[in-house]
Amino acid sequence: MTSRQPAWHLPSRQIDPPVLKIFNSLTKTKTEFIPIDGSHVKWYNCGPTVYDASHMGHARNYVTQDILRRIMSDYFGYDVHFVMNVTDIDDKIIVRARQNHLFSQFRNSATTLSADLLSQVSEAWGSYVRENVSKGLPDEEKPSRGEEEVRWPRIAGLARDQSRKLECLRRDEKFDMHFTAANRTLAAIEAARHALSANQSSSDTALRLVDESRDILASALDKKLRGTVTDQSVFRSLAAYWEGQFFKDMERLRVRYPDTVTRVTEYVPEVVEFVQGIIKNGYGYEFESSVYFDTGAFDSSDQHDYAKLEPWSKGNRELLAEGEGVLSSTSGRRSASDFALWKASKPGEPSWPSPWGPGRPGWHIECSVMASAIFGDRMDIHSGGIDLAFPHHDNEMAQSEAYHECGAWVNYFIHTGHLHIEGLKMSKSLKNFITIDEILQRFTARQLRLAFLTQLWNAKIDFSESMMTGEVKSLEVTFNNFFTNVRAIISQARAHEDQSDGEHYYNDTERELMKSLYDSKTAFRVALCDSFNTPEALKVIRDLVSRINVYINSPGRKANVSVVEQSATWIGDMLRMFGLGEGQASEIGWGQEDEGAGSVNREETLMPYLRVLSSFRDGVRQLAIAKNDNALKEILKLCDKLRDDDLVSLGVALDDQEDGKALVKLVSPAELVKAREERRLKLDAQAAKKAAAAEEVRQKRLAKIEKGRVPPEVMFRPPNVPEGTYIRWDEYGLPIATGSGEELSKNQQKKARKDWDAQKKLHEEFLAWKKEQESVAGS
Repeated sequence: MTSRQPAWHLPSRQIDPPVLKIFNSLTKTKTEFIPIDGSHVKWYNCGPTVYDASHMGHARNYVTQDILRRIMSDYFGYDVHFVMNVTDIDDKIIVRARQNHLFSQFRNSATTLSADLLSQVSEAWGSYVRENVSKGLPDEEKPSRGEEEVRWPRIAGLARDQSRKLECLRRDEKFDMHFTAANRTLAAIEAARHALSANQSSSDTALRLVDESRDILASALDKKLRGTVTDQSVFRSLAAYWEGQFFKDMERLRVRYPDTVTRVTEYVPEVVEFVQGIIKNGYGYEFESSVYFDTGAFDSSDQHDYAKLEPWSKGNRELLAEGEGVLSSTSGRRSASDFALWKASKPGEPSWPSPWGPGRPGWHIECSVMASAIFGDRMDIHSGGIDLAFPHHDNEMAQSEAYHECGAWVNYFIHTGHLHIEGLKMSKSLKNFITIDEILQRFTARQLRLAFLTQLWNAKIDFSESMMTGEVKSLEVTFNNFFTNVRAIISQARAHEDQSDGEHYYNDTERELMKSLYDSKTAFRVALCDSFNTPEALKVIRDLVSRINVYINSPGRKANVSVVEQSATWIGDMLRMFGLGEGQASEIGWGQEDEGAGSVNREETLMPYLRVLSSFRDGVRQLAIAKNDNALKEILKLCDKLRDDDLVSLGVALDDQEDGKALVKLVSPAELVKAREERRLKLDAQAAKKAAAAEEVRQKRLAKIEKGRVPPEVMFRPPNVPEGTYIRWDEYGLPIATGSGEELSKNQQKKARKDWDAQKKLHEEFLAWKKEQESVAGS
């Protein structure tokens, strides 16, 4: 007899677990994700340039990045260090801050309407028309200085003519925006002239002119007075304000705050040091106090490649110019693709000291410096919108690899897809520009996140009303109804959990449902491993919900609540993992948006009382159903009133079941009221339709009866037929001869007899109806 354990053999894996693969912009393929340092993931995300309100493009990018971040940390279990920058030094910020500052000063000085004020606005208007509106005009319609107003009626005619306006938009996509601003200002100028001629010069009149001309004045004032702005707080205060608004919007969208936030203004010394390092390594050069990156020297190096993301865009001058900003100069560059590392500041621009003179960082260098300061010479993931791929991200990588003298600064570059609105690129000039504040007045944060989840993160998304009211609304309603039903079933079961009937309720159907749950978990993981395929992951969840709904709604079967609860718990956990959760995380489901984190659990508080009320109602119903008495029908009406009116305002729904016991649900009162009103409107519409149909039948009957008012004996005599149609009739009133004296043919006689018989029947019905009406009137 041996005392040793028998040999144990390592099991062989039958199915390999799925491996996370990410669509990497550096390869344009899905590549296996391998972090540098175990489960620690270094992730840098390009943040906003803060100079204006956040819009739907920001929502698409940052909500999507938040979803991917949650999947990485909350689902796959990676220890993610998520860093995001805030660009608070940039040409757009400088121009906007300067324009706001100068316009505010100008507005404060406009205390009365004067000829001088009117002249300044008119001059600014003329310049705006020549420099901006003219971009979209055909050459023969472009006004020269002094003839802007004379030509304006013709220009306005172009804007009103849809076909010619389209030609203008092809020349300049901002034509409509420029025309609208100019037209509004011209109307204000004409109103001011009229006011001045009527000796109306109040401050209100002056401010009306100034405010209606804001866009045009701000540009003109900046061109004329930009060098007078010397207070650097002008730029910082604008950026700080919009940064605050951005993070408020992100909070409303349920986007997690970054682990680390970096601001360019806080890293200027590091920027200077970084630029010095690039020059030292032979990839940068100075020209007139600015420093540029030498793309030729970098690209010719055996160790480096320029424009890894989009090498085909190297010579795209439009993209290169856009990346450099509106305040940049192209002089002194060795190549058109060279870009600014450090910009010499001109009057009216913020500046910091440097070895090359007062200046400011270039746009691309900012992310390189801040990301390197946090992560060093290598990171796992860099993310941002696809519109930043070239030149911004390509330039980031080039200057970072030039500084660190490394071959790969980023291992995985992920770019979120473009956002279009109703099929068109979002643009103020196209009048489809939507701010986050505006969109959250129409849809909830959950609905927006659902919309993005239904699309691949790196694909173009076409945001539309039909998408939100169709697929997204359907998904939300499906999940809401599912969780409401499951919570009610669980609550009902727990109220009687000590009353076992001796059955285990775990048979083939339950085994199959549990298999579906684990198959769904596997399919869900496969979908997310396939480069975060959230549309497929949502489909897996929705299919499981459908199977559970079939199970719990099958007649004649008592559901195994434990099986249902396990499935619903996992579904709720996964939806919350995507960032769709509201309210208390401990409850089944994804919560309700009107429930705060510290709110009372309505279910625990109210259910004991509501269950007693429901039991009372069940007993009353059973008594009434058992007795065929008219009085008991009134009890049923009271029960229905309790269900349809009294409990609705409390957010309580009662669903009658086959066994006579109502299923108690807690639903948003507003949702119940809305559903009730929709039912009532539907019933009213059905009743109206039925009444209309009945009225149509009645009118047809009256028309038929009215037709029978004429006795058949006179139907062929005037005035029922034209005078002279017939001249002789038999004793029944049937015609014998026509007006010309000819005898009626056999066919004519046959037809006349048929009509006579039909009229006789109609007349008899008329007489019967008349007698019936007289009888009713007499009673």
